[in-house]
Amino acid sequence: MAEINTARALDGLQRGWPVRITAGDNTLTLMAAETAFAAIPGATQTMLISAARAATLKIINQRDAATAHAPVMISLPKAATAQYAMAIANPASDMRFPMKGPFYAAPLPSQSASEAAMELARHAGILPAFLVLDNGYNVPELNCINAADVAAYADAHQLVIAAQAHLPVSVDSKAEIIAFRSAADHREHIALVVGNRDASPPLVRLHSECLTGDILGSLKCDCGPQLDAALTSISGAQWGILLYLRQEGRAIGLINKLRAYQLQDQGFDTVEANNRLGFATDARDFGVAAQMLKLLGAEQIRLLTNNPDKVARLEENGVTIAERLALITPDNPHNKRYLDTKRDRTGHIL
Repeated sequence: MAEINTARALDGLQRGWPVRITAGDNTLTLMAAETAFAAIPGATQTMLISAARAATLKIINQRDAATAHAPVMISLPKAATAQYAMAIANPASDMRFPMKGPFYAAPLPSQSASEAAMELARHAGILPAFLVLDNGYNVPELNCINAADVAAYADAHQLVIAAQAHLPVSVDSKAEIIAFRSAADHREHIALVVGNRDASPPLVRLHSECLTGDILGSLKCDCGPQLDAALTSISGAQWGILLYLRQEGRAIGLINKLRAYQLQDQGFDTVEANNRLGFATDARDFGVAAQMLKLLGAEQIRLLTNNPDKVARLEENGVTIAERLALITPDNPHNKRYLDTKRDRTGHIL
């Protein structure tokens, strides 16, 4: 039931509905600041935000924000509106709404429920910022969950092969596409199998979805060129697999990725932008990729990646990396800083 309860809560938050989280004897009733389109309901006087956002608003010291998405409770002015709450929530709007505060930290009514709320925001692809409602506020029973449900949700992504078909592509007219589904995740992940399968380790590329780079040809990242280069490399091997993971923006979602772009335009690098939004530097779940490979019978692979952390996280999930191969693409004036940040701050070998 954990995945069902959490999925209902995620749907509620995305639609602007209240959610009640229980942890032991403590209860926290919340509404996502991002989707509170109408006036703030009731006599809301507090918000739950991330430690990273609290540090930016000078509520806590940066050194106290050991984890960017740790929860912090703040008091709101009595005349706060939904627009004002969103200006507090979204760091990308600070240049448009510079005059906010002063704010003061308030005690967390429940550490566990507050941490669960931060995780719900990540799964829902919304900013980690919530209006805290009175616990007497009317919340549909379907939107009442336990903090333990949220903790169990990440472990509930058991994939199955949902469909597969022959798909002629430019690099292989006999390629096969395979779609994977999980009861706990609305996103379908895809594998493209190229070449003639045999007992040798396939050449594998894990590619995280990037609508702006893969589809629109964005020059801000290297995603589109890497996708093309990976398919070319795989087609030259005996056989290989492209895993297309639906984890946009290192799993912060498309809208939050665009907010990160706004912050980059203000001078922050990609790591700083993600953290400033209240998310981890990289929130992707490579356990999903490991499950896909196992279902394809590919537990020993040759991996196309510049990211040593990707190697380590696949191996932690039971995939043997027989060989790591670099995937270097040319930079351009728009993505050079992005690539430098990958090299200098996240350990990519470039």
